[in-house]
Amino acid sequence: MPASIKNITQYIPQSAKVEWHDTTAVFEVAPSDIQKIANDFYHEKHLPLKMITATDERKEHGCFKIWYVFGVPKENIFLVPFIVLKNTETFPSLATTIHEAANHERKIQTFFGLTPKGHPDTRPIILHENWPIDVFPLRKDFDGNPPREAHGQYNFQKVDGEGIYEIPVGPIHAGIIEPGHFRFSVAGEEIMLLEARLGFVHKGSEKLFERLSLTDQVRLSEKISGDSSFSHSLAFCQAVEQLAGIHVSEHTRFLRVIYAELERLANHCGDIAFIMLDTGFNFGGSQGTRLREMVMRVNERLTGSRFLRGVNGVGGITKDIHATESDGLSRELIVLRKDFSEIIAIAENSSSLRNRLEDTGILSSDIAKDCGVVGVAGRAIGMVNDARVDYPYAAYTTLHIGDVATEKKGDAQARFRVRVKEVHASIALIVDALRQLPEERVTQPVKEVTLKKNAVAVSIVEGWRGDIVYFVATDAHGAITRVAPRDPSFLNWSAVGHAGVGNMVPDFPLINKSFNLSYSGNDL
Repeated sequence: MPASIKNITQYIPQSAKVEWHDTTAVFEVAPSDIQKIANDFYHEKHLPLKMITATDERKEHGCFKIWYVFGVPKENIFLVPFIVLKNTETFPSLATTIHEAANHERKIQTFFGLTPKGHPDTRPIILHENWPIDVFPLRKDFDGNPPREAHGQYNFQKVDGEGIYEIPVGPIHAGIIEPGHFRFSVAGEEIMLLEARLGFVHKGSEKLFERLSLTDQVRLSEKISGDSSFSHSLAFCQAVEQLAGIHVSEHTRFLRVIYAELERLANHCGDIAFIMLDTGFNFGGSQGTRLREMVMRVNERLTGSRFLRGVNGVGGITKDIHATESDGLSRELIVLRKDFSEIIAIAENSSSLRNRLEDTGILSSDIAKDCGVVGVAGRAIGMVNDARVDYPYAAYTTLHIGDVATEKKGDAQARFRVRVKEVHASIALIVDALRQLPEERVTQPVKEVTLKKNAVAVSIVEGWRGDIVYFVATDAHGAITRVAPRDPSFLNWSAVGHAGVGNMVPDFPLINKSFNLSYSGNDL
């Protein structure tokens, strides 16, 4: 038994019959015990909750199952207790004691028709009121055809009081961004309540995963959130590799780090630019977008895709980086770092930029923890959460990442500063990975694999917004029957409304941009 597995036996109930699937420990618990075990994991042992999802196994086993994915940081282990629902479609809710479980449970209710008993908010999530309340698209007997139209009403939260009025914004916006509806309750110009209504770009991705070939499943993972194509496909591929017992070459592991960091670098440069543009600091905005374009052109030169699509595959990488290209790329990045540093130095001397960012959109530590916030938004209040460090994968086990970039204040300025630090860190990581890139041939992806039967895999990747988690399950024939992606935006959207309260309505676009969450990654 590996040392890491020995270290986590302390967390698992002694009576549990544990099945190990690579680094994932799966064990059944009684529905009446799940609240006690989950609260012990979360509150007493401080294990982060990564996902709650469900599977429809009525045809094979006559039941539904609810899976609770907890991570064990530094040990690279996942604990997955599950409950079996036979002859019932209700399960105990965790939402009253673990707030971040709330939206996971609402999603299970909306898509599987399983009711979380005791949940404080049973409104549908993602699916809109034109979807029938008795049709559940992630049940196996749903054929995927659009259902008959229904007519319902979504009840937004209300603030009562003299002088309170509502401002509806969206879902169609003035800029070229994805659709989302924001309902402001305001007194004068001060935001008293802000609620986001999403789901306008729901694509049925989780249902599509059930029907596609492995090659097309990889392509679909790239489309969950387009600006995180490489990270999403990497998380999916790693999960399948676990199920297939595939170990990729060291060369491939280094390439995965390089491409993942290039994706992070391009997006952070873009975000830094757009934050400055939203404050009216056009010099910084135009220069930041120029640097983003430079990285995107590097991506295209290396792989043929600006968004690094078609690069990842199960068992390998389709695009290698040769020694001559490696040296030139390192020099380009060093020049880019100098350029970036000069731009940020000018930006930091702008009193107008600081005035717009400081104390804007403050997210408190308590609310962030309650919402399970990850990535930039969490690190901006000092939460040291980074899957590259906590659950190292690819060549992150070999490379020196250094200290996770954090700030303390939790405002737009802090989120801006975290991104600046991460740009420097990504450049250093890429240069280091290029220098240490093993001299061997790249491993090409495989098209056909044999997967373990009745198994599950959990894979985690630190995307540029935060950690991306994939849960993949197989049936008795070794066929993939369930793919559940969890983009960081699914967690962080619940915090944006809290960050808006107390600010003026005109500051919301800047607050929203300082989080810059994915609509598509949330809506699936």
